[in-house]
Amino acid sequence: MSAPIRWPHVTDETALLLTIHLVATAAMAGLIWFVQVVHYPLFALVGEERFAPYEQRHMSLTTWVVGPFMAIEGITALLIAAGERESLGWGLVLAGLLLLAVIHASTVFLQVPAHNRLEKGFCPATAERLVRTNWIRTLGWTARVAVAAAMIYVAS
Repeated sequence: MSAPIRWPHVTDETALLLTIHLVATAAMAGLIWFVQVVHYPLFALVGEERFAPYEQRHMSLTTWVVGPFMAIEGITALLIAAGERESLGWGLVLAGLLLLAVIHASTVFLQVPAHNRLEKGFCPATAERLVRTNWIRTLGWTARVAVAAAMIYVAS
């Protein structure tokens, strides 16, 4: 059995925290790319008469998939900001928090209202706006993966 890899600049607990943070962030990035490129564009093929129940089920099932990853990512981001900003540098920590704020603002102010409208029935303009504005989250989570990876690089 080999010895665990040691990160000389941080404790084992911090290494675990940074790893969990990267995994949750990468999971969200992967999910959002799937949603952006595959799932949302397929909304147009569901059909107007069945779209409202489809959208309602989509919203309920999606919450079960993304909710845990988003919660873990958010909690670990706050823990990193609270305890590791000195060892990692404020730049990375603030970049990660700012990106997370933009992602969540986009979700609350752009994607959720679009989904709420689509829940009442398919609207091509709303679906197109959803795909277009979702690029904010797609690029945001992609950038967050780079920031989380950079945190691990700095810590190791």
